[in-house]
Amino acid sequence: MTAAAHVWLARCDGLDEARLHEYGRWLGAGERERGFVREARRRQFIAARALLRIAIGTLLDVPPDTVELGGAPGRAPWLVAPAVPLPGLSVSHSGPWVGCAVSFATALGLDIEMKDAARDVAALAEQAFDAATCARLAALPDGARVDAFYEAWSTQEARIKLSVEAGGTHALPHDELSVVVCSAVPLADVPRLQIVDL
Repeated sequence: MTAAAHVWLARCDGLDEARLHEYGRWLGAGERERGFVREARRRQFIAARALLRIAIGTLLDVPPDTVELGGAPGRAPWLVAPAVPLPGLSVSHSGPWVGCAVSFATALGLDIEMKDAARDVAALAEQAFDAATCARLAALPDGARVDAFYEAWSTQEARIKLSVEAGGTHALPHDELSVVVCSAVPLADVPRLQIVDL
């Protein structure tokens, strides 16, 4: 069995307060009750949930403000309405970017990470990865090491979000981000990134 997945990205740093307020009105009661210590995290949350509704609305041909999502801290969101089976929903954020992945056929895990060449990726790798991964990264030239580190990091995070054995893993090209989507069953095609203006 193979499946399809769709991945959307959007920047949220350009969202003005009026648009952010409008997207906030799309949220359900449980989503509105979420508390955030940092304002930037609140903006990311609202933007990610708006992007997910836009993606689902596009795929189901319904207005995004009619899409109802369930959610709880530490869990991936789930579709409440329209009442359509949608096992694959995953969201991620990093810096000014938010992303979501959607599939009608398989569970998904998505992770996006801003690539930062100034970080000590060797030290981070020692904390996050096994010895074999650290050795593989250390053997790479400096220019390739940063990209490889972030791909390995995003792959690990996407697999954690998937929470089952990955049947497929795809790293998607992007200039600023490491983008990895994992699926419970193999995907028929590599997902294409769709960039959305929020």
